[in-house]
Amino acid sequence: MDDDRRRVPRTDAVLADPVLAAACERLGRPLVKEAVTAALGLVRDGRLDAELAAQAALSALPPTAARLLSVVNATGVVVHTNLGRAPLSSAAREALAAAAGCTDVEFDLATGRRGPRGGGALSALADAVPDAEAVHLTNNNAAALTLAATALARDREIVVSRGELVEIGDGFRIPELLECTGARLREVGTTNRTHLADYAAAIGPATAFVLKVHPSNFSTTGFVSSVDVARLATLGVPVVHDIGSGLLKPHPVLLDEPDAASALRAGADLVTASADKLLGGPQAGIVLGREVLVSRLRRHPLARALRVDKLALAALEATLRGPAPPVERALTADPARLRARAESVARVLRDKGVDADATACEARVGGGGAPAAVLPSAAVSLPSGLAAPLRRGRPAVVGRRHGRRLLLDLRTVQPEDDDALAAAVLAAQPGSC
Repeated sequence: MDDDRRRVPRTDAVLADPVLAAACERLGRPLVKEAVTAALGLVRDGRLDAELAAQAALSALPPTAARLLSVVNATGVVVHTNLGRAPLSSAAREALAAAAGCTDVEFDLATGRRGPRGGGALSALADAVPDAEAVHLTNNNAAALTLAATALARDREIVVSRGELVEIGDGFRIPELLECTGARLREVGTTNRTHLADYAAAIGPATAFVLKVHPSNFSTTGFVSSVDVARLATLGVPVVHDIGSGLLKPHPVLLDEPDAASALRAGADLVTASADKLLGGPQAGIVLGREVLVSRLRRHPLARALRVDKLALAALEATLRGPAPPVERALTADPARLRARAESVARVLRDKGVDADATACEARVGGGGAPAAVLPSAAVSLPSGLAAPLRRGRPAVVGRRHGRRLLLDLRTVQPEDDDALAAAVLAAQPGSC
């Protein structure tokens, strides 16, 4: 045993290998040393030849210094919260990379003096929603709603329907979020039915605004009723509409999903939304509406704590001004084309001996948007036993189980990634290396 241990190379000797030295320059020494230590543990246990330690360590290294790994979303959920919500367009990724260094985010290059922050992104947002008198950005939609409640309703009342006091992701609840700002909630109506008269009866001198919240991840049917923005706008107090999913204008595929332009035209004074859902951009909160109200939010001290960083500003502007982002491409994908792609990928896999077929399926919007919408789709059907190997691959591929089969839904896979998807499946086969 002692002789075997003496044959285990020293950590610093393995780290001196030229390929690992280069990896240290790219990823940092601590990360590479961790991989080397693990490889030497295998050598010590007799499961790896000492001469292969450096190569084993190199193979175990992540592609970047971050722990986040690239994932191919083949779940059929277009906006998958657990997979980072909206994937960015190539234009947004290029803008993000360019903004990673020093930028003119708060500097006027013409005068050499301090300039306004985020002018490009704000201008692009204003151009995208001309019905808004003013626009503002926060770091997410919950922050936008928190800022509105703090700036407009601290020590005052927010009138809201009981049927719209929803819980959002990870157990966060709208009532608790609003109450932590110092606002008081005046709940009206019942869980399933709220009428205009309920709102009217609750409005008084302490009312700051009426809040309408779009349900997230659920829909109600049957003996239900709610009050739309147009009727709420007749009550004589500001109306704040949290549309949630970030649709800026009506969408031909999502006819029942609220959008910012329609809400403003109907009389909403403020609209809040997420940028990283149906808009297809980076994480950010969008505020649109009347200049007098947006200005109060923009100048409130809390706005500084909730502001958007330069990377999100760059990615959002590129999303708004650039080509259709992946979310939009997924929503509008032609089912017939999806079927043809699934058949092509399955054919390639069958030719390599893989049990693969093309099958029709149904995709979902996700991200709390259009929960009742069904998107006809097509998938590559594989043995369910491939689910774990695919998740462990590089890139990782995440599909969904259906009985004893694993479905790789192509509505959420970009066409240019089909070859990489097939390669990932082949690499996940037993005995592959």
